[in-house]
Amino acid sequence: MIFTAPLQRRDIGLRYRFVCARWIMPKTPTAKPKTVPTTPDIRVRPLRCNDWGVIERLFGPRGACGGCWCMAWRREFGGKRWRESLGEPNRRAFEAMVAGGEVHGVLAFAGSEPVGWCSIGPRGDFPGLERSRVLQTEWTPKTWSVTCFFIPTKQRGRGVATAMLEAAVELARKRGATEIEGYPQKMLASGDPLPGPFAWTGVPALFEKCGFKRINPGDGRPIYAKTLVTQARATRGSKAKGARA
Repeated sequence: MIFTAPLQRRDIGLRYRFVCARWIMPKTPTAKPKTVPTTPDIRVRPLRCNDWGVIERLFGPRGACGGCWCMAWRREFGGKRWRESLGEPNRRAFEAMVAGGEVHGVLAFAGSEPVGWCSIGPRGDFPGLERSRVLQTEWTPKTWSVTCFFIPTKQRGRGVATAMLEAAVELARKRGATEIEGYPQKMLASGDPLPGPFAWTGVPALFEKCGFKRINPGDGRPIYAKTLVTQARATRGSKAKGARA
């Protein structure tokens, strides 16, 4: 058995600083990061009324994040009433809305595994947007909103968000939207990536990649929008060109 002398206060201080330095200093990678597959194996489709089992499987017991169950923008209240609705009340409310065909959105799959959710719909379906002073725009009944993304941590970085946003835009177009808005989080001043839980409404680069333009210049919360040409208008335009030819 080996005995050591008791640590003096100076020794403890030195050891504490050494441990902290090891924790703070970045570690040099010893192996190449694992490659994550990109979008070719990702399939995206619109939400169906009988998809509740898929939603539960994807969201897990935490309801995507902290018991939200994709109800943050759908509730007409915030504050204490919102906190009281987290968990089971939100789960029941969202399940009823999905089954009733009241929810618009797209699901992403890798094979049979659900790997992402993107919520969209007419802006009027989201009372929470009207409670936010920084997200006010001049919208019409045909303005749709992209309100949130949920992608499990292990599925991020493979293009799931891009694939879902592109599909969401097309879904909104087919369902009569003339424009679609997005409300990405403001990026960190350092330029570092936002932690996943804080990027639930997307990031500016994602919307820019999919053809959205920022409509509120300045340092505030970004608002992006994209003008859509509905299928009916596109068909009429094609017929008009054919007549002129």
